[in-house]
Amino acid sequence: MKSQGLRTLGYFVSDLDKAKKWYTEAFETEPYFDEPFYVGFNIGGYELGLMPKEDGIAKGDNVLVYWGVDDAHAAYNELLSKGATRHTEPQDVGDGIIVATVKDPWENVLGIIYNPNFKLPG
Repeated sequence: MKSQGLRTLGYFVSDLDKAKKWYTEAFETEPYFDEPFYVGFNIGGYELGLMPKEDGIAKGDNVLVYWGVDDAHAAYNELLSKGATRHTEPQDVGDGIIVATVKDPWENVLGIIYNPNFKLPG
């Protein structure tokens, strides 16, 4: 899988409102996207995302790092062919952004993201 580099770090949190307040103060940055299912911050040109922790999120799965790719579906299938296992299928989360996750052979969650709107900080 050819990666474009790191794009997004996401945390599942038990209290989205408290986490939003804490990260707003910690990074001295207001969220640019604020919905009950996702709070997004632009931190130096990169994405910090907060998501409500849902039932079924296993310990150790509460942190997601997404690697940028040109084609999320192709990258997902390529990782599976190289020994990764399914975690979350590719899905469009809005604005043409497609995310998916797999688990590597050591049970680490590896995220991939196609984001046509992302521009490297410069």
